[in-house]
Amino acid sequence: MSAQKQSEWGRVAEDGTVYVKTSAGERAVGSYPAGTPEEALAFFTERFAALEFEVGLLAQRIAAGKVSPEEATTAVKAVRAQVAEANAVGDLDALTAKLDALGPVIAAQRDARRAEKAQRTAESRERKEQIVGEAEKLAAGTDWRNGANRLRDLLEEWKALPRLDKPTDDALWRRFSTARTTYTRHRKSHFAEQHEKRDAAKVVKERLVKEAEALADSTEWGPTSGRFRDLMRDWKAAGPAPRDVDEKLWRRFRGAQDTFFGNRDAANAATDAEFAKNAEVKEALLVEAEALLPVTDLDAAKAAFRALAERWDDAGKVPRDRIKDLEGRMRKVEQAIRGVEEDQWRRSDPEKSARADDMVGKLQDAIDDLEARLEKARAAGHDKQVRELEENLESRRAFLEAARRAAEEFSG
Repeated sequence: MSAQKQSEWGRVAEDGTVYVKTSAGERAVGSYPAGTPEEALAFFTERFAALEFEVGLLAQRIAAGKVSPEEATTAVKAVRAQVAEANAVGDLDALTAKLDALGPVIAAQRDARRAEKAQRTAESRERKEQIVGEAEKLAAGTDWRNGANRLRDLLEEWKALPRLDKPTDDALWRRFSTARTTYTRHRKSHFAEQHEKRDAAKVVKERLVKEAEALADSTEWGPTSGRFRDLMRDWKAAGPAPRDVDEKLWRRFRGAQDTFFGNRDAANAATDAEFAKNAEVKEALLVEAEALLPVTDLDAAKAAFRALAERWDDAGKVPRDRIKDLEGRMRKVEQAIRGVEEDQWRRSDPEKSARADDMVGKLQDAIDDLEARLEKARAAGHDKQVRELEENLESRRAFLEAARRAAEEFSG
């Protein structure tokens, strides 16, 4: 053995062949003719160290989840083949055992990834169903302002989600795509209709503007004011025109309105200034008219009021803001005089006076009859009948007194 060199995991034979020891026995791994047995063992031991480092690095990467289970299985298989055929001296059985120990780790990772994938798939399906539901709701609605942007966002989100099994994914995609197509078609139809309406509104508003501008210098204040109100009503009913012309048309329409009503206000102001003196005259006439109240001599009051009314008419128009006050005060005096006149007529009405006298006569006859019956009842000692007749007689006498006062008023 003096010509041989050996260690725990290998030896160098006398002919220079290097052997490695394994559980299956020895096998030759090579020779190192250029050096000593010690150098030969060192050379093949270094090869083992490199292989051991590679196995350890692979185990670390697998444990840390740096590679997929599929990649890990392939790598372990390849390294195991390297270990089985390695031309190296060392504990090759330990390396094989370490590689075998990675099998359960890889299996656990594969199960975990499957569970994660199943969870992601379930979440993706749930979210895609939600996306489809929201898209179909948008397709059935009329949110033209925000719907298109929202559908674009939903599409980007759809693309980022994991795919499902082909039948399920295709079915959901068809629903989503159909909803987007339906919404887009309805949206285009809506805006096409709006465009037509705006074009029609433009035609109407151009006509209204021309008429308004033609009326701007009119001095027929009443009829033209009414026509401008009609034009404004028609303007609102026409709806919006295209944005680039609607504001221009409105400025022209509003300008014509402002011109007319500005002219009208200026004319009214001038007229009011002219009529201010008339108001002073009518205020003086009101002092005279109100002095007629309360009426003590109806004929004199009526004659005086007629004269005042003629002077009132001759005084002419007053400023518009004074009409209600002045006319109201004059009307109050007129109504007071007319009320006195009507009261006198009611009291002197021949027909009513005759009816009052007739009522007095009938009540007196009834009372005379009751008094005669009362005397007979008393003489006969009919106490109950006496009480009834006395009550009836008292009531009739009260009616007679009221009838006499009414008859006096009419005769007076």
